[in-house]
Amino acid sequence: MPEFDKRIDAYIEKSRDFARPILEHLRKLVHKACPDVEETLKWSMPSFEYKGILCGIAAFKERVTFMFWKQSLLETDLFPANKTAMGSFGRITSLKDLPKDKEIVALIHQAMELNEKGIKVPKKPAAKKADVVVPKELTAALSKNKTAKAAFDKFSPSHRREYSEWIAEAKSDATRDRRIATAIEWLSEGKSRNWKYERPKAAKEK
Repeated sequence: MPEFDKRIDAYIEKSRDFARPILEHLRKLVHKACPDVEETLKWSMPSFEYKGILCGIAAFKERVTFMFWKQSLLETDLFPANKTAMGSFGRITSLKDLPKDKEIVALIHQAMELNEKGIKVPKKPAAKKADVVVPKELTAALSKNKTAKAAFDKFSPSHRREYSEWIAEAKSDATRDRRIATAIEWLSEGKSRNWKYERPKAAKEK
């Protein structure tokens, strides 16, 4: 017998009149396709798990959404172009907006197989950060102080960027000059731009 989560019962019961039959129908299809599915709440929305997250449903003020966790790996032409914005089947306001039951069941079977095989959605490559652009005024000041320059050069790109952006964002020449003077002073002491907010390093045991 399928196991139902009472929290999802309550979620559906509190949903709007138009949404309840859609949510109940999708829930029924998930259990039909995957008898071993487990119900839970994730991000306060009904979710279904089978060897990992399988899919989920949600009701909003004027629409219902049904989202496959690995929808980008499913082979189908049923998903609208804007599926990533409104769920796998886009905006659902009635049962007529859904594909045929057998088509939804087939997609659930695909999603189950992906989880059974442990196939994961490839992570998007992290955006490459732009190279640190050091303001020419800071470069000139550093060239006159070997200690400050050595500290600046040893810092990580993020620390160098903090100093560079701080000086580049100055609204006036006077503000920029004050910041450069402060930067050179701090760098001479080996301090980062935000040294005041850094936790002190634990003293080494003797």
